[in-house]
Amino acid sequence: EAVKQWPRPSRFAELKTRLTTALVLTLPEGSDGYVIYFDSSTVGLGCVLMQRGKVIAYASRQLKVHEKNYPTHDLEFAAVVFARKIWRHYLYGVHVDVFTNHKSLQYVFT
Repeated sequence: EAVKQWPRPSRFAELKTRLTTALVLTLPEGSDGYVIYFDSSTVGLGCVLMQRGKVIAYASRQLKVHEKNYPTHDLEFAAVVFARKIWRHYLYGVHVDVFTNHKSLQYVFT
């Protein structure tokens, strides 16, 4: 949602500048809940941890050799497990919303 609110670049130079500059990460505030966005592909897993619409952390990794044989829904679920594992110190005892673009996992989290 936050990405959709970014203004669209009008020139290639502006686009290049935006892609090469680092976004500022913020520290978590209080015990408010977190939001995790994640996705997977045939080469890796990626996720973003956010709180109050601000990015707290990014994480990604390549797929292991045996994971390259996983079906799509298993890869998406592996991304959830990966995110929960590396950010467990943030997520323990607080509300977490998990967002995916994979419809079959939509019902796992309800």
